This record gives sequence, structure tokens and C-alpha cells, in this order.
Amino acid sequence: MNGKNMKFLYAGIAIALLVSVLAPFLASTNPDGLESAALGVIDESKLSELEEMEPAVSSPMTDYSIEGMGKSGEIMAITIGTIAVLAISFGLGKVFNKKA
Repeated sequence: MNGKNMKFLYAGIAIALLVSVLAPFLASTNPDGLESAALGVIDESKLSELEEMEPAVSSPMTDYSIEGMGKSGEIMAITIGTIAVLAISFGLGKVFNKKA
């Protein structure tokens, strides 16, 4: 990678981390698009019943937060997730990189 591409990569990583830090403060408390669409298709009582069910696989950071840490737990959970996705993407890029 040349210098210009590396600057672009670093800028992208910095923006992703900035968004992960700001997300808890900018996120809407209103239902997201999926929940709004579900309310249009499924009866609200049935949707509430589905939300009460135990998940098949539990999440290590439910609702994008670390329990008991408040906003700092949300920031940490989203930042950890962002770094994990970046690391996995970088690793897969290295594995599947083919030079001509």
C-alpha cells in the first residue's frame, strides 16, 4: 500500500472509532426500522411476547452495552465490536489477498 492509501485507511479507522464513541449519545430512543416494520405486521402483544423469550444464543454485550457501566459501558461495547469487525476484516483481507 502506498502512503495515500494508508492515510485513507487510517482516516477510515479513526472515523469508525469516532462513530463508535459518539453512537450512544446520538442514537434514537425510538424503535428502529425493523421494530417499526414488525409492529405493522405482528400484533403488539405477540411482539412483546417474542421480546420476552430467551435467545437461542446469549450475547456477550446485550443491547450494545456492558451491564452496570452506564454510558461508558455502551461506548466500550460498541468500540470493542468495531475493533473486532475491523480486525476480522483485516484478517480476511490478508487471507484472501491475491497478488497478480
